[in-house]
Amino acid sequence: SETLISINHSMSKVIKLKRGLDIRLVGEAEKTVVQMPVGSTYAVVPDSFPRITPKLLVSEGAKVKAGTPLFFDKARPQILFTSPVSGTVSAVRRGEKRRIMSVVIDADPVVEYEKFQAPVPAKSTPEKITEVLLQSGLWPLIIQRPYGTIANPGDRPKAVFISGFDSAPLAPDMNFVLKDEYDNLVAGIEALKKLTDGEVHLGLRLTNAAQHLFEGPHPVGNVGVQIHHVSPINKGETVWTVDIQNVAVIGRLFNTGTVDMRKVIAVTGSEVTEPKYVSVIAGTSVVQPVMAAGVKHQRAGESFRIICGNVLTGTKTDGDGYLDVYHNQITMKFSVSRSYFSWLMPKKRYDLDTNLNGGRRALVVTGLYDRYLPMNIYPIYLLKACMAGDIDKMENLGIYEVLPEDFALCEFVDPSKTEMQAVIADGINLMIKELS
Repeated sequence: SETLISINHSMSKVIKLKRGLDIRLVGEAEKTVVQMPVGSTYAVVPDSFPRITPKLLVSEGAKVKAGTPLFFDKARPQILFTSPVSGTVSAVRRGEKRRIMSVVIDADPVVEYEKFQAPVPAKSTPEKITEVLLQSGLWPLIIQRPYGTIANPGDRPKAVFISGFDSAPLAPDMNFVLKDEYDNLVAGIEALKKLTDGEVHLGLRLTNAAQHLFEGPHPVGNVGVQIHHVSPINKGETVWTVDIQNVAVIGRLFNTGTVDMRKVIAVTGSEVTEPKYVSVIAGTSVVQPVMAAGVKHQRAGESFRIICGNVLTGTKTDGDGYLDVYHNQITMKFSVSRSYFSWLMPKKRYDLDTNLNGGRRALVVTGLYDRYLPMNIYPIYLLKACMAGDIDKMENLGIYEVLPEDFALCEFVDPSKTEMQAVIADGINLMIKELS
């Protein structure tokens, strides 16, 4: 089958990054894929999408197909969120002030799909591509920088960026995951080309053919790092990013006319009996793929955590959680250690626990973080500007170029145990509030 690196056959220079840290953990997924049948229950969780206010379009008992709209964003009603499967809406769970927390679907054994009039991307117009992505509910797969919000359909970004690999701990091998998705990737990239006046940039690890070649330790796979080294974001500019598996989902829409949200995820970590790849439909209960890989027997007094994503940036969940459209990995472990010892024995694989090794301390002004953030910004000063709420300094120090995930490794090695990702998130929220 075609491989991911076959998308572009032109040679490019290698961008070599020295700053960062590869965290080697036990529990890497073996190169086998388990095809999971359609599960009994799926859910779409509004809080898994960045900065939206959901307004419901269905009620309990409604029959839906894969691609049927469930809710829309109050601020931008054209942005729909659709069902990943067919079945019956069994519950609309609400939180405080009746905020919609999840829309739960009891799934049919065989998925039925809404049909969309999807054109051939290369022969279509930007307006038609946008229309189909909005109607199908796949528009939320496109994320805008700065700030990490769902892209504005009325904008024309200066570029679209796709990271073709993930360098995070125990991350899935995207060449393996996407080995049968070449046609869908090509269609997805062709569709995205219509949405920008600039280029669609594909970032890959060092190989013999690609558009942008990257070499170095984590976070070399972060799309924000790749943007920084290819086309940095200046004030007033926007770029869009799409997860590489979601590019295939978009391509599938244009190749089949259906919303097919199946993806291959890696179930990893020290508490997994047989770490492996599992093919599931986004929105599935996390229990389904976890049970497919197995859980190690617990001893008295022990517990584990389920994380949707990797240990640095993932979201802790429990047995009634659901896998969202942005996650390609489930990690099971005790927790993240915040000590920074990995470079002492770089070949050793670690089984991390929850011990913080002492309480949280004041932020230490040090050059330590510069060794782990391969971007030409001053992380400690940007953090302090965010803490102080100084918008001018935040702008000058690079707030437009970063998202919380870009500070995850700095947070991991931080002797002060500062929740840096939360600090950056607060800074971004302040920017949106003050400048919108």
